[in-house]
Amino acid sequence: MNTDDLEGGEDDGYNAQGNRKYSPVGAQDRAVLEMASMDPGSSATASQSPIRKVRARTQGSMDSDGKAPDVVGGDNGPHREHKLELFGFDSLVNILGLKSMTQEQVLAPSSPRDNEVVSITGGDPTPSGVKMGTMMGVFVPCLQSILGIIYYIRFSWIIGMGGIADSLLLVSLCGLCTFLTGLSLSAIATNGAMKGGGPYYLIGRALGPEVGVSIGLCFFLGNAVAAALYVLGAVETFLKALPSAGFFTETSTKVNGSLSKPIQTISTHDLQIYGLVVTVILCIIVFGGVKMINRVAPVFLIPVLLSVLCIFIGIFMAKKDDPDTGITGLSADSFKDNWDSMYQNTNSDGIPDRDGKVYWNFNALVGLFFPAVTGIMAGSNRSASLKDTQRSIPIGTLSATLVTTLLYLVSVFLFGAVANREKLLTDRLLTATIAWPFPVLIRVGIILSTLGAALQSLTGAPRLLAAIANDDILPVLNCFRVADTNAPSWRPRWKFHHWLLSLLGALLCVVIMFLISWLFTVVSLALASLIYYYVSIKGKAGDWGDGFKSAYFQLALRSLRSLGAKQVHPKNWYPIPLIFCRPWGKLPENVPCHPKLADFANCMKKKGRGMSIFVNILDGDYHECAEDAKEACKQLDTYINYKNCEGVAEIVVATNMTEGFRGIVQTMGLGNLKPNIVVVRYPEIWRRENLKEIPTRFVGIINDCIVANKAVVIVKGLDEWPNEYQRQYGSIDLYWIVRDGGLMLLLSQLLLTKESFESCKIQVFCIAEEDSDAECLKADVKKFLYDLRLQAEVIVITIKSWDVEGGSQQDDSIEAFNDARKRVASYLAELKEAAKREGTPLMADGKAVVVDEQQVEKFLYTTLKLNTTILRYSRMAAVVLVSLPPPPINHPAYCYMEYMDLLVGNVQRLLMVRGYRRDVVTLFT
Repeated sequence: MNTDDLEGGEDDGYNAQGNRKYSPVGAQDRAVLEMASMDPGSSATASQSPIRKVRARTQGSMDSDGKAPDVVGGDNGPHREHKLELFGFDSLVNILGLKSMTQEQVLAPSSPRDNEVVSITGGDPTPSGVKMGTMMGVFVPCLQSILGIIYYIRFSWIIGMGGIADSLLLVSLCGLCTFLTGLSLSAIATNGAMKGGGPYYLIGRALGPEVGVSIGLCFFLGNAVAAALYVLGAVETFLKALPSAGFFTETSTKVNGSLSKPIQTISTHDLQIYGLVVTVILCIIVFGGVKMINRVAPVFLIPVLLSVLCIFIGIFMAKKDDPDTGITGLSADSFKDNWDSMYQNTNSDGIPDRDGKVYWNFNALVGLFFPAVTGIMAGSNRSASLKDTQRSIPIGTLSATLVTTLLYLVSVFLFGAVANREKLLTDRLLTATIAWPFPVLIRVGIILSTLGAALQSLTGAPRLLAAIANDDILPVLNCFRVADTNAPSWRPRWKFHHWLLSLLGALLCVVIMFLISWLFTVVSLALASLIYYYVSIKGKAGDWGDGFKSAYFQLALRSLRSLGAKQVHPKNWYPIPLIFCRPWGKLPENVPCHPKLADFANCMKKKGRGMSIFVNILDGDYHECAEDAKEACKQLDTYINYKNCEGVAEIVVATNMTEGFRGIVQTMGLGNLKPNIVVVRYPEIWRRENLKEIPTRFVGIINDCIVANKAVVIVKGLDEWPNEYQRQYGSIDLYWIVRDGGLMLLLSQLLLTKESFESCKIQVFCIAEEDSDAECLKADVKKFLYDLRLQAEVIVITIKSWDVEGGSQQDDSIEAFNDARKRVASYLAELKEAAKREGTPLMADGKAVVVDEQQVEKFLYTTLKLNTTILRYSRMAAVVLVSLPPPPINHPAYCYMEYMDLLVGNVQRLLMVRGYRRDVVTLFT
């Protein structure tokens, strides 16, 4: 839609910032339409708020004669005809309901309030960049990080010291630990969509900001330590291959207390000098930008794969003392000799020495080898750049873990059988010695692989720190905040602080790597504890829907003060139904509640947990009915306990049902334990019993819930609702027409957790305005459900097909439609006659009403077509859920009841659901 096509009088359609204002558009226009149908009063908002005239000149906005679409007039001003007008204009056709739930936390109302102007930033959206798949996005980075320097220059030594038996146990133990960690990582990553921040984001959103920041900062330091480890491995390999490059004299040592040939060792000072230089060079490269790192990183994996291949070829081609003394070839004798462990003293370089000050045992080998199985976070660190985090992270991470663990286990057998123990303990580069045909390739591969891993660590460290700072939990880290760490083109040079801090951390670790002892384990734990304590005391409060808050909700009486009065995060949102037991007053006096209401209330509980509030209203004076209320409360409580339903009973005395209900929805509950869903039985008896007061009461209940910001569930067919022993088959069908914060989806999932519905499948039906919208809508809804981890079949029905199928309705539906038209016409004639006789405006339900008979007939037709669609696709469904249309403003309650009767007709078991201004599901973990 061009800006020239906007007509609004003096209002030009733009705000002071040059952004387009929020305005209604034509149903066929591609712009997003959002009206206040979710606000209190629903369609009342549309009538009270001025609507600017919009002329949408799009290719699809002309009819076959080249004329503009019809414009319907009314109290709201001119607007384009909308076939789902009864449901309000906030339809799912425009995917707005999906877009709102792609934000991590939505605290503002879902729709604009009255007279509120919302700005939509114009211009093209920011490109998301190239997204990576499982192989290049997760598996390759994890493989490159796991398979590193320890395998090449330490693994054969570990086998010589611990023997084949202990080495197998060592690899299995460390691999199992990493695999279990990968399973936990995968479980969190598949719990919803994931933003950037890697393990910090996952842990923080799962366990809370205190734990997340504590582990995140330690992980940031760990990246610096890992970079130092990789750099030292590369430098050691380089100096071993080119001894003349060292600045200090190398020394000789003794083997097992006897003189032996001089064994060249690398000077500690040379390692420090070259390590510092290489670290600075790598940090300068990282400072140049992330894109360059992503392009170069895959190249570093090729030498690693080639070097492993050369090692295995060399092992199978080795012979006795060929290619070097101590090599036996694959020999059963060597395998037998190397089976048991031989723990002993060594010098600081790992050379056996009886006078050495370092004694090795199994625990020490665990500390040495365990870094060789870490690096599984490399894939999650790239979460912002993955096409599908829920699929890529579990498959890529676990696959890399299994592949490397299998490689280590096979290598234990091969290394243990190809050389004697002395060779294993003294030749630090046995992998290069035995490789064929190019031993030099092994050294080059080691250097490039370790430098590549170092680059990955130094690249991830600044992003991790920025992610922690951007959450604004620790004020002391505000200086490290950046605009967008999720952007693919994000560069650390935008914030020099991150790069400098990562550089200093890596340089410090290169110095202290030679001082490692058990003391650093204590220091690490103490550091994490101190950070946790500091965040708890000084950090800003952050509600990420963590597991602790979920536990507090279960222990509501103990933790109500901890929860406070703020809105609960969607991940911790629990349905607290307010069960209206006797809204229509047609149960026997000794029956406190409909027998099936408790069964339905249990179906709304998450894994059997939660609380229901059963309420009833006694008409009369409180002083006169107080004792009766107490007795009625006891009866209702007995009924609840008999039905094994976790809930409380409340009886309210009021002058009438309407005033009593309004008092209940305003005051019932405490803090976050207030009821958020009102459950009412549909008054199927109102016409049969000729209860003329029920339409007014029914509409009043719905409007009161909308004003009080409560969700509403109307149950039709409650007599047929199954108990826990009546297993249902077929499907749970959702007719998702308007945005409801995901409440309908949540209810369907809760039903599946019950034994009576666990054999059912979910089908989601969506309504599209045009045929061209159907495929786009279906793809978006399927993607949305996939991100929510909901298994459901998506079916899109176009409104145009209604007109095509105009003559296919069943006779009983046509008869019901004609009967409803006659009754409504008769009712309106009586109203007009009374108004003419008394000389007053048209009055109904004690207030003035405005009736557009053409609109009333259109609403009747809309509900008829929806009912026909439900009967066509869902006649055999176990239960049907459909969006509840709000009562139209200034319409008589009698007309609304006729709409609802047409909608629910001949449907055995149906739930009409209306959400409220809160998202109850979220895409994010």
